[in-house]
Amino acid sequence: MRSFFYKRRFLFIPLAVAAILSLVSFVVMNLWNYLLPGILHVGVITFWQAMGIFILCKILFGFGKGGGPGRGNWMRHRMEERFKNMTPDEREKFKEKMQNCGHGRWGRHGGHPYEKYWDDVKSEEKES
Repeated sequence: MRSFFYKRRFLFIPLAVAAILSLVSFVVMNLWNYLLPGILHVGVITFWQAMGIFILCKILFGFGKGGGPGRGNWMRHRMEERFKNMTPDEREKFKEKMQNCGHGRWGRHGGHPYEKYWDDVKSEEKES
């Protein structure tokens, strides 16, 4: 015997979607009206404008398709396959290249952002 909600799912699913959309629109409206007029000096919006903004953002920026389990890991699996197929010499060259490429703690372009200033100070100290 099927449950009460299963038999009426075609009624409850649209109602649940409408309720969630309404709740999110209410939250967007309140956040907008509380924050943005003071920060950016824009006008307040209505509930329907908030719903339109939310739907527009979903259309422009996507519906949350990424980040779930199994998604986004395709690159790691692809690199694992490539690494398995390398010879030991190729692996060592790859490891050296990755260690020396500057993708360290401070980003892709080398060391700490103020490192050049430290070098200037060190050279001035040596001169004195």
